Amino acid sequence: MSYGDMALVYDRLMEDAPYDQWVDFTKRRISEHPKTIHTILDVGCGTGEITHRLHQNGFSMTGVDLSSDMLTIAQQKNPRSSINWLHQNMTELDIVEPFDCVISYCDVFNYLDEEAKVKQAFERIAASLKPGGLFLFDVHSLDHIQNDLIGATFAEVRDDISYVWFCDPGEEENSIVHDLTFFVERDALYQRFDEVHHQRGYPVNDLKNWLKASGFTLEGPYADFIDTVQADGDRLFFVCQKQE
Repeated sequence: MSYGDMALVYDRLMEDAPYDQWVDFTKRRISEHPKTIHTILDVGCGTGEITHRLHQNGFSMTGVDLSSDMLTIAQQKNPRSSINWLHQNMTELDIVEPFDCVISYCDVFNYLDEEAKVKQAFERIAASLKPGGLFLFDVHSLDHIQNDLIGATFAEVRDDISYVWFCDPGEEENSIVHDLTFFVERDALYQRFDEVHHQRGYPVNDLKNWLKASGFTLEGPYADFIDTVQADGDRLFFVCQKQE
């Protein structure tokens, strides 16, 4: 899943995404962390909305994504920025200098549709962190996947862009196949393109066990940007620290 043509319209479709809430949640967790955090690696950074915001807050940022198209758009938003952009797969992260903090938001981990890939990503992120470093990420809760996403249909019609989005059940338990069709106006004509994305949810206890096996201590999950540890919500946040 590399987002292909969707990169061209992604920011339009995500105009109402709560990017500032992700940034504020990150800053609150950093303020509570016992170690100073200056360098942050944003895994699955997409078009860089969160990356740019945290950079504006004074952090030294690096964004990594599987989609070169997304990274091109991210870099074009501020070509003179000192942000580093890396084209890598999160399951094969190859980082030279370890970071103080790694973040991965907007259900990036749900795009890893095999348990082995999740475990491998945790291991590579641990290797990309300094001892005692902070790791923050979110996932869709299983309740949200089962009750709100699987079987749902979303659609929107604008003057220059329209889409229909079907969320079909996947072959694996708690998995979703996102079948998307877009119509985008270009040169007074509408061009159609289709994309298929796969996501999968994982039980909280499984995620905790895999994190611990990768050398993390953790708290959470938090839910829906609220500073209370609870597992009842649509989006679950994990706050992890690499063991020293």
